[in-house]
Amino acid sequence: MRSIQKLSGNKNAKMDNVIAAKNLAGGYATNIVWKDANFQIGRGEFVAVLGPNGAGKTTLFRLLLGLMRPLGGSLSVFGSDPSRGNRRIGYVPQQHPIDSEMGIEAIQLVRLGLNGHQLGIGSAKKDTEEAFAALRTVGAEELAHRPLNALSGGELQRVFLAEALVGKPDMLLLDEPLFSLDIRRESELVRLIYDVVRRRGVTVLLIAHDINPLLFALDRVIYIANGRIATGEPDEVLTSKSLSNLYGIPIEVVRDSHGRIAIIGTEKPVHRHESR
Repeated sequence: MRSIQKLSGNKNAKMDNVIAAKNLAGGYATNIVWKDANFQIGRGEFVAVLGPNGAGKTTLFRLLLGLMRPLGGSLSVFGSDPSRGNRRIGYVPQQHPIDSEMGIEAIQLVRLGLNGHQLGIGSAKKDTEEAFAALRTVGAEELAHRPLNALSGGELQRVFLAEALVGKPDMLLLDEPLFSLDIRRESELVRLIYDVVRRRGVTVLLIAHDINPLLFALDRVIYIANGRIATGEPDEVLTSKSLSNLYGIPIEVVRDSHGRIAIIGTEKPVHRHESR
């Protein structure tokens, strides 16, 4: 399935668990969204978080960020209970708290990763240098002094990624960064994220609705549906048998001659496909 060989020696790096969930249940108050989740994610792994809308993918991220507490079971991040403001985690939300229509410069947004809500104004020279370095990492140094409202969707995603990376995190949580990007931009962004994983040994969890741009890079899949979670390597989870068991209804997983996947039989489409 994967067209690119993983970085030599990466398997040994993955022996160190970054995330460990045991009989984990997530949800709100007495409303359990999913339960009985058991999985471990290692250092340097690239993980896709999949499932239909409303299944609880963002709920998982909120638990990892310490914004919610488990309704049952246990969850550890870097060997401890999740906590708010963990500097070892870089996060790109689906809707950024800074309006992309604002006229602030990209470099100011990236400095937010170091300076909280100060918009980077009056920051020290070192902070500016680190922000430029983060933009350089994602191939967006030339965007530094361009206002957010002048950037394309793909350019914005690179700037948001730079903001998440500027603090040199050990884990990235990316909530639908491929949304609204065309096929070429999707591929470019996934390749960029994958390169960061390889070079820095960063663990990445990425929420997506289309698995196909990610297939070459993935180590593991977390699939959330029907109040349950299935985890494993892509070839283990993305099968007719596995997803039929997860959904509780017949599901057909079809692969074309190029290895692209279509999932057929769910009540609502869970992936976009190559008809675009």
